[in-house]
Amino acid sequence: MTQMKHMTWYEFNERKDKDVVILPVGSVEQHGPHLPLFTDTIISEGFAELLAQEVNGIVMPAINYGYKSQPASGGGPLFPGTIDLNGVTLIALVQDILEELIRDGVKQIAVVNSHFENQAFLLEAIDLVSRHMPEGTKIVMMSWWDLITQETIDKVFDEVPFPGWALEHAAITETSLILKFAPETVHMDRLIEEKIEEVPTYQVYPIPKDLVPASGLLSIGRTSSQEKGELIIAEALKGMVSIVNKEFKN
Repeated sequence: MTQMKHMTWYEFNERKDKDVVILPVGSVEQHGPHLPLFTDTIISEGFAELLAQEVNGIVMPAINYGYKSQPASGGGPLFPGTIDLNGVTLIALVQDILEELIRDGVKQIAVVNSHFENQAFLLEAIDLVSRHMPEGTKIVMMSWWDLITQETIDKVFDEVPFPGWALEHAAITETSLILKFAPETVHMDRLIEEKIEEVPTYQVYPIPKDLVPASGLLSIGRTSSQEKGELIIAEALKGMVSIVNKEFKN
């Protein structure tokens, strides 16, 4: 059994100090006209489940909400349905969860993130917790895109130029991953040829309403496929397993 939500406390207690506990973190954020608001969480949960199967881990219930979606990497507050947390809220939430796990005797924690803007706040929470951790306790944080090599990027972006990870939002990689993890939630017939035309090199508030296309798309996603999703998953999962095996030596 890999899902913590299906365990009794007896079952969790038997494994807590020897198995890796995996915390998926996502967001509720617009992902264009063809992907669900839950895209980032679906991806984090998908990777967490696959990782748990490989390393005999335990998958915690996901943190579904993330830090503010930025205008040029997700659309920001310009779209209904994007539900953001303030940075201090996300830090406090993650800190509380990690500290509770540690108080329960968990020694090995892996945080799996799929929302670009979460990274700094997750690391801040982990850093604060790490200052008071018992000896022998360790936490790692992984975002799937950090584990993708240039070779795989070249294969995935075989027809459309790679725009960089900040702009690769609701485009080829995320669409391909959801086609693999939750194909029933994808509406490829609604995907249109639209992207952000001028990427700003600075930030301005209030956020201009015309900064992001009306569709919410930042990059072209027409060459997305389940096969590309499989390619991304295979490489990122291999990297995650390697990290866990390296950092958590039982």
